Amino acid sequence: MKRCTAQKAYLVFMSVLSIFVFATGATAAGPTPVNLGTAGSFVLLTKTGITTTGTTAIVGDMGVSPIVATSMTGFGLIADSTNTFSTSSLVTGKIYAADYAPPTPAKMTTAISDMETAFTDAAGRTSPNFTELGGGDISGMTLLPGLYKWGTGVSITNGVTLAGGPNDVWIFQMAGDLTVNNGAIISLIGGAQAKNVFWQVSGQAVLGTTADVKGIILSQTLVSMNTGAKLSGRALAQTAVTLIANTITAP
Repeated sequence: MKRCTAQKAYLVFMSVLSIFVFATGATAAGPTPVNLGTAGSFVLLTKTGITTTGTTAIVGDMGVSPIVATSMTGFGLIADSTNTFSTSSLVTGKIYAADYAPPTPAKMTTAISDMETAFTDAAGRTSPNFTELGGGDISGMTLLPGLYKWGTGVSITNGVTLAGGPNDVWIFQMAGDLTVNNGAIISLIGGAQAKNVFWQVSGQAVLGTTADVKGIILSQTLVSMNTGAKLSGRALAQTAVTLIANTITAP
């Protein structure tokens, strides 16, 4: 009975908010975006390493700190002549590590600090629009901009749709893991943009085989992408990122 009532309240809110946004021509809905600072310059950023197997394609910069460059495996790193960054045939962008030549160590220390600050910001947002929606299973739902909070993990078994304009913002706070099942797709409609979607994950984020995810993943631990999974966004992890023939593009 409680879940039915909550679902009805959710639908009513969605209808009212939708009417407001489109009838008033509001330029933005939802909370203010999370400020990524210099961490927003990276498509992949971790503290303990990045590994890949298979044919991975990354568009954007990536980096690690305080761990050193040898923690990035499977990329065939090629050092630049300045030794301030490296390149890879799998990465369209630059690759940074804490043991590269100055000013890279300071650059990476700042980026990691900004990543941690962004996580704390996203986790600390108050007055959520929705709490415990779907009991943590948001599969098949269409979600308008807002702040969503769960005291558990969140699962997406067959996809979810985010509907809103180009300046609208979604923040998903979860106390557990983010699990996106095999083949699940996170769709953006109405002009919604991946850069305005923030997944604050207190556990680990696991993207299943051929899953297609949009948004910024701020994970307190691991981000794991299984074979063929895609991410349009950023994976900013306070431990590691593991990849298997994935495609990752900056939003």
